[in-house]
Amino acid sequence: MTQTVKILSAQLNPVVGDVAGNLARARDVHADARARGADLIVFPELFLIGYPPEDLVLKPAAVEACQRALESLAPLTADGPAILIGLPWRQDGLLHNAVALLDEGRVSALRYKHDLPNYSVFDEKRVFAPGPLPDIVAWRGIRLGLPVCEDIWSAAVPDALIAQGCDMMISINGSPWRRTIEAERRGAFARWYDRWTGPKALIFVNQIGGQDELVFDGASFSLGSNGVECQRLPAFEEAMDLVSWTRSEAGWSSEGGQQARPVTGLEADWQAMCRGLGDYVTKNGFPGIVLGMSGGIDSAISAAIAVDALGADKVWAVMLPSKYTSAESLEDAKDCARRLGIRYDIFDVEPAIASFGQVLAPAFAGTEPDASEENIQSRARGVVLMALSNKFGPMVLSTGNKSEMAVGYATLYGDMNGGFNALKDIYKTEVYELARWRNEARDPVGFGPAGAVITPRIITKAPSAELRPDQTDQDSLPPYDILDAILYGLIEDEKAPRDLVAEGHDAETVRRIENLLYRAEYKRRQAPPGVKIGPKNFGRDRRYPMTNRFRAD
Repeated sequence: MTQTVKILSAQLNPVVGDVAGNLARARDVHADARARGADLIVFPELFLIGYPPEDLVLKPAAVEACQRALESLAPLTADGPAILIGLPWRQDGLLHNAVALLDEGRVSALRYKHDLPNYSVFDEKRVFAPGPLPDIVAWRGIRLGLPVCEDIWSAAVPDALIAQGCDMMISINGSPWRRTIEAERRGAFARWYDRWTGPKALIFVNQIGGQDELVFDGASFSLGSNGVECQRLPAFEEAMDLVSWTRSEAGWSSEGGQQARPVTGLEADWQAMCRGLGDYVTKNGFPGIVLGMSGGIDSAISAAIAVDALGADKVWAVMLPSKYTSAESLEDAKDCARRLGIRYDIFDVEPAIASFGQVLAPAFAGTEPDASEENIQSRARGVVLMALSNKFGPMVLSTGNKSEMAVGYATLYGDMNGGFNALKDIYKTEVYELARWRNEARDPVGFGPAGAVITPRIITKAPSAELRPDQTDQDSLPPYDILDAILYGLIEDEKAPRDLVAEGHDAETVRRIENLLYRAEYKRRQAPPGVKIGPKNFGRDRRYPMTNRFRAD
């Protein structure tokens, strides 16, 4: 005897806190799914409030709004497809991360997330109570397991469902992207999926979109009884895909599943930055961005990301020269703006710098120029950018990279100004790799043009802040390939300095970089948010004290 059921995976981009807007999206999807003959629609984790809601779910009014939204959705299922959807749910005084099954015009089942993640970027135990090991749900002759995201990363919940005779698991997810996520997912799920016998299928539905520092890649998929992937939705894009599942004596098989191309490597990094920046700007209602265009690689690649994410008409580049700005930088900034097709203006900040010099002359008399005067230049530029933002509305895009943020090679209230930073988790050596990759793009990327959008000389010349004559970054920092290797060891791998010295690095250089890393913590606490790319970003991942005297032996 065979059975067929049509399940639509709704890989969508919710807005945190926009319960009414997320509900409207769910209603629209339901109408479309009904027209397509779906039996069930699967939405992502906590879709009605958006993920991660953080402390927003501690506000009773927000939870109550989600519960009212769910109750308003239920009647739609009286004569149409059933719905699986995530929301916060309060029961017996406890707040749970829940998945609800709506069918036949009512809420027919609720299950609560059992395994609450509390590591890395996650702190769900702060706001949610864990549910019990879940029971299966009988639905149209199918013994459904409804694990929520983290529940399938270890074996406890799947084993409990399998022991009850589960023959299909549908997992709703808010699983954020990072470079290693695809291998991590498959490795974790395979450990229990491979020993699941009998008819079996896993449907994994993940949200997409940027939420503050996190980016969700979607990349939803399904596995049939043979363990082979039979559905793959695109990464970093909204998608809805209807699959017809048939159960026979041989197990579950499927028809109609989309087979999207996986996105990996530098392309995935780029798409994550574009999605994170684009959603931050649009979800927060900014009309676009403004950034300082220096003629250097960081601002050039930031502008390219912004164009790909938002479109050239929403990107405003401003060159802010001082007496130390070279003619080469002026030429390169203008050429890069032309290649990207963005608005480009020049505002001379030298008069403002001179005015600050006059104001401070009595205090600075008898002293030698140093970083104090250099930082005035950066802060004068920051004032201009923030004034343009205040007057015309675009968000200031900060352009510093992770190498600079790590060692404090950035000026508070100057080049650190901004509402968001796409490069915050990208080391300087990776900036160059991404620039070369983007220039080799043969097809348009997002809203941007194909081809070499970054002036080649910007990639090849020595980086410089141009705050004093003939300045280069390597005047005060080791070469970036050495610096980044040391930083990666100290930050991502949490290595001791002696371990890095054993690998061949100079002991004094390692000690100096470690000291700079710790001392710059107070700056990073005041830096704008940025997209998480690697295993340990500044912000949600790495939480070091600002007052900290520890130094390794």
